[in-house]
Amino acid sequence: MRMQAESPIVAVVKGERGHAPVFKALDLIDYKNALLGYDKVLIKVNFITDKTWDTGATTDPIVVEAIIKKLENLPVKVYVVESDATMTNADKAFEATGMKDMCNHNGVEWLNLRHVRDKVKLSIPNGEALKRIKVPRLVTESAVISAAKLKTHYSTGVTLGMKNMFGLLPDKFKGKYHLKGMSKVVVDINTVLKPALTIIDGFVGMEGLGPVDGTPVQMDLIIAGTDPVATDATACRIMGINPYEIKHIRRAHEKGLGKSEAKVLGEKLDTVTRAFK
Repeated sequence: MRMQAESPIVAVVKGERGHAPVFKALDLIDYKNALLGYDKVLIKVNFITDKTWDTGATTDPIVVEAIIKKLENLPVKVYVVESDATMTNADKAFEATGMKDMCNHNGVEWLNLRHVRDKVKLSIPNGEALKRIKVPRLVTESAVISAAKLKTHYSTGVTLGMKNMFGLLPDKFKGKYHLKGMSKVVVDINTVLKPALTIIDGFVGMEGLGPVDGTPVQMDLIIAGTDPVATDATACRIMGINPYEIKHIRRAHEKGLGKSEAKVLGEKLDTVTRAFK
């Protein structure tokens, strides 16, 4: 496929676990511009379980801390957010993963979206599976940073930035969405709630039986972009997966929610690719 001049930029930065690779990736994608006009930023972490970051299952607190430090010089109030999953209490996960200590240390508020009372309904134009969703008003008034994990997923193939946005739904029992087809639901959510930035934590990823019971894979990578489709598609290629074979990524591209091809800055893809099981 021919690269177009206006291909979105995706940063792929290799480095040891720490703040520096995250800082570098954010600088490469002009993160400030992506957050212009917002006074609130929600960093959406992935707590599908309360396992720690080194299992490859949950977002690494050090990645989130690096994002927080980058936002300190911007006029925004930052929250770290997640909502309960069917099997997981987000508050317990927040504590068990070390995210709570990190937030307290940095003076940042943590929110379990399930317990935020003020909610609004969003209609989904041309929805694949849903006509509308109900989310906390705060979500609609904030820039969302999808702080996702680089991992496989038994029902959607991969769980990266776009799939991570599913956790913005404040329902505890999310099984009803699985019944409608998770790939379709992910496209619907990203139609009305588009992340301003996607930052994929690939310090330790996961292959095999993701999103919880797979095998950790040390990749020492941070992948970041302002186009959620391009960022996820790039992450797929790094995992040795054709993004067009991932239903929600292909459909999001077809619907114009983003582009599937990117201009990659930082590392060359062929030097960091590893086929995930």
